[in-house]
Amino acid sequence: MKRCLMLDLKDSADLIAEYETMHRVIWPEVANYLRTQGVTRMEIFRLGTRLCMLMETDDAIFSAQRFADAEANDSVLKEWQSLMSKFQAPTPWTPPGEKWVDAALIFDLSRQP
Repeated sequence: MKRCLMLDLKDSADLIAEYETMHRVIWPEVANYLRTQGVTRMEIFRLGTRLCMLMETDDAIFSAQRFADAEANDSVLKEWQSLMSKFQAPTPWTPPGEKWVDAALIFDLSRQP
């Protein structure tokens, strides 16, 4: 399954630079967690303060609920998320208490005649 998720960063050149540095090589525990949860590919793009994360998952393994539960119950993952919150801001369309939100697919060339 493919997903596109959106998030904003706080409007600070220093924080954005630090966020990008931290994502050049993420903590091994976080990378392992993503892989064991069935994430087969993940990329994050930035334009200004807006982030776009493209995530592909193995449907036989990935479950959004299991993904969230595992993240909530692991001390290293909670530490990573707490650290990331220093940089992140909700988009204007993000529901309260949420972080990354799904973007709606409006065009797919592969579905065109």
